[in-house]
Amino acid sequence: MNMLARPTGPGSATGGEPSAGAPGMRGLRARWLGLALETHISLPLFALALLGAMWFGTLHVIESERRAAVLATRDATQELLDTYEAQLARSLSAIDQTLRVLKYAVEQNGPTGALPALAAKGLLPPGLVFQVEISDASGRIVASNPASTQRDLARTAWFEFHRQTRDDVPFVSLTSQGEGAQEPTVHFSRRINDAAGRFSGVAVVALDPAYFTSGYERSRQGDRGLLGMAGTDGVLRALRVGETVSWGQRFALGAHGGVAAGTTARGAPVLKAVVRSVASRPMSSFPLVAVAGLSEAEQMAEFYQGRRAWLLGAGAASALLIAVVILVSAWSWQLAKARRRERLAQETYAAASEASPDAFFVLRTVFGPRGEVRDFMVATTNSRAERFTSLSKQQMAAKPISGLLPPSISQSIFDDLAAVARDGIARETEWQAQTMPQPGVWLHRQAVAVEGGVVVIVRDITERKVGEQRIRHLAHHDDLTGLPNRSLLRERLGKAIVTAAEAGRAVGLAFIDLDGFKLVNDTLGHNAGDELLKVVGARMHRCLRRDDTLARFGGDEFVILLPELAGDPMAIAPLLERVREAVTEPVLVEGQEVQVSCSIGVTFYPRDGVSANALMMHADVAMYRAKELGSNNVQYYVSEMNESVDEKLVLLEGLRAAIDTCAEDYPGPCQFQLLYQPKIDLRTNCLFGVEALIRWHHPEQGLVSPLRFIGLAEESGLIVPIGDWVLRTACAQAQQWRTDGLPPVSVSVNVSARQFEDKRLVERVADALRTSGLPANGLEVEVTESLIMRDLGRSVDKMRELEAMGVALSIDDFGTGYSSLSALKSFPISRLKIDKSFVADLADSPDDQAIAMAVISLGHMLDLRVIAEGVETEQQRDFLRANDCDEMQGYLFSRPLPAGDIARLLAGGAGDAHARCIQ
Repeated sequence: MNMLARPTGPGSATGGEPSAGAPGMRGLRARWLGLALETHISLPLFALALLGAMWFGTLHVIESERRAAVLATRDATQELLDTYEAQLARSLSAIDQTLRVLKYAVEQNGPTGALPALAAKGLLPPGLVFQVEISDASGRIVASNPASTQRDLARTAWFEFHRQTRDDVPFVSLTSQGEGAQEPTVHFSRRINDAAGRFSGVAVVALDPAYFTSGYERSRQGDRGLLGMAGTDGVLRALRVGETVSWGQRFALGAHGGVAAGTTARGAPVLKAVVRSVASRPMSSFPLVAVAGLSEAEQMAEFYQGRRAWLLGAGAASALLIAVVILVSAWSWQLAKARRRERLAQETYAAASEASPDAFFVLRTVFGPRGEVRDFMVATTNSRAERFTSLSKQQMAAKPISGLLPPSISQSIFDDLAAVARDGIARETEWQAQTMPQPGVWLHRQAVAVEGGVVVIVRDITERKVGEQRIRHLAHHDDLTGLPNRSLLRERLGKAIVTAAEAGRAVGLAFIDLDGFKLVNDTLGHNAGDELLKVVGARMHRCLRRDDTLARFGGDEFVILLPELAGDPMAIAPLLERVREAVTEPVLVEGQEVQVSCSIGVTFYPRDGVSANALMMHADVAMYRAKELGSNNVQYYVSEMNESVDEKLVLLEGLRAAIDTCAEDYPGPCQFQLLYQPKIDLRTNCLFGVEALIRWHHPEQGLVSPLRFIGLAEESGLIVPIGDWVLRTACAQAQQWRTDGLPPVSVSVNVSARQFEDKRLVERVADALRTSGLPANGLEVEVTESLIMRDLGRSVDKMRELEAMGVALSIDDFGTGYSSLSALKSFPISRLKIDKSFVADLADSPDDQAIAMAVISLGHMLDLRVIAEGVETEQQRDFLRANDCDEMQGYLFSRPLPAGDIARLLAGGAGDAHARCIQ
């Protein structure tokens, strides 16, 4: 295809619009005529006509031969019938003559003397073929040859026929099988009269039906020919097909007692599967019909062989013709397709180049005297190229590109096109335009070599570039806050380390974790948490320098990268303090003011590490040290902090081992122990319940405080098996006190967040009660306010399941979360517990007093009992009692006690200090 040919199209046409009507129809007919003259169309049509003529002639010859064969079969059938009729007529004539001789002999010699008289004269037929019998008027056989047993013929059809009919006509019976092993016989009979003309008996001749078909010739009639003798009643007396002789079938007779030749006889079962040419003819002396037939398959076998030969010959000739036509047509079609492709390509190029959003330039190469590429001439362009260059097609036609392009890019484009023209390898380039079509537009150029020149395609890719930049930004920035994400942080940290190493400077890295964010997220919801993260992120970003990077590391964790630190790295302390203070400022989220703080861990390159992973890990360790020191502070990494991490790992392994020691099949003692802190009714001063508190006796470290291992168990998920052990042990102990006859007290068990979220919590509680035998009202489950607010709907549903079992529920640490009053009203609880942080300064702090009074009042209005924990002074107790607080627990009455001490306390046997009621 020559791309340099100037395309023809609507723009190059001359004259007006084509007229409608007859000229249009003539053009359409001419187009169809031209298409029909194509070899790959005309040749198959001619071959199709030739095939039709050949097959028409073949089928015509076959049909002619078939008709001749059918006619020959009919003639053979008639000839067979003529022969069989003559044979049958002779047999019947002999039978009739025998009957007449018997009748005459009886009339002359009497019934008993007839047969001897005939025998004496040699007129008695042979007994091997003919069975001759004479009966008297009563039907009794009086003479027979050969001799037979005495039989009564009075009930036979032929006897009854002759007794009722005075005419001297013969009668032919149906073929019948005698009793025992007798052969089948057909009975021929005539009436015998006495001298007065009265009925005096019957003369009978009986023959085997095979006698009448003995003339069957296999050489002439084949294996499926037919000979038969039928009565005028339509019942066959004898029928032979091949070697099979039968009788008794119904046979459909045609008009005048015959069947037209060529019809199919299907009256007998032996005829059903074979098509025959059948002819029949009635006999003159007896009410019988001669039937003869020939199998069409046997008679026309020669025709079928000839037809097969004709069909195979015609098929082979057709296949050869089709193969030749296919080869010639395929060759012609390929040629036509190539011509059509070329024409279509030219038309498509013209249409596509005009409709394309790309600018097309078809250039012709101009060579110098030594074959070098000197320039390129514009052969043709499209409309898009006009908009790119602000020149019309006529202005660009036959112009060198060196005079059309701006001088700033003319040389680079020329070198690129010259290389394509020399080596034929396509080249692509992207650049940002400085002048045309307009500054700042991103363009893509593709140059492809064609015969005699180069085709250049220029495309505006500005939209794609903007999209790529957007994707790149999304891949490296947090979708919520818009801050750099972990990936971009690591990239910038790596570059900062390389730059600092070359310049001999330091790099600072601060790992920030928000304190209290989880509480806000759990109580107010994820939308509120997201809003808080955006506000806090914006505040921290405003505190940083221009080259610093603030990234969201994940969840509520942020990282600050401080590159190119000169001098003392600790000089960044004021900046980090500003960040910490900005975080602690209150934030209004969904109409509620919340406040969070942050724990910051700081590390420096190269002092604390020389790789990005080491710096990230050490900053994380320093941040956790800030958490351990009470949160809301800044800690700088020192190597001793790794010891704290190692200690956590050792403690975690010890926890797993401790859980194993509490298994039922463990031979040694369980490392966990439950202590029980009494709960006192402030009105009666009596113990009414206990709270189960876990302690851990480490085999090496001794007694480990719950503050050290409960949080670790919560993080690792080990709190679930630990909590399950606490639940089972507390229920079993409470039931044991009751079994020992002590006053019944309820036992309270704290449920952690991990336990409460467990789908089997209700099942575990039910199993602990069932195993221990403790009544459901003897157990109280304590949950925290923030735990319920994580998923309010699901939490309430689970609490209602526990309530339906009879288990009491209470809210622990009330006042430290963000639950609303409307939510509190929906909780199926029976008790509120005032957090010990409000009780500690109750004697001196008006704020804590106001909070305690509000909680007590709120609980009573909701028909709940209120208990205060952490009561250690009489002043605290007196205030609570004066303000109608229902219950208390704390060191003022008793510290947590082993189960044995609680048993003695319930029994009242340990003095005033441990009396069941305060005196």
